[in-house]
Amino acid sequence: MATKQTLDDIKRNVQDCLGKRVVLRTNKGKRKAKVREGIIEDVFPSVFIVRIDAGRESERTISFSYSDILTESVEVTISGTTDRIMVS
Repeated sequence: MATKQTLDDIKRNVQDCLGKRVVLRTNKGKRKAKVREGIIEDVFPSVFIVRIDAGRESERTISFSYSDILTESVEVTISGTTDRIMVS
């Protein structure tokens, strides 16, 4: 069972990756997934912000909650490695 401590651990792992390039794989259900690359830009108590380079000089920011990682709706992998931010 997930506890507040579990979410705090995920938040701490995300904070450790602040400013690093990450690969995001968002699960949209029914074998649909979207893979994007971006930089973790900011960390807040309930969400974290990722800046996505959408190409052709455009950028987007997307926010995710820590529970998205907990429920595996989004997988966050540090770019260039196989290290994933996940529940310890």
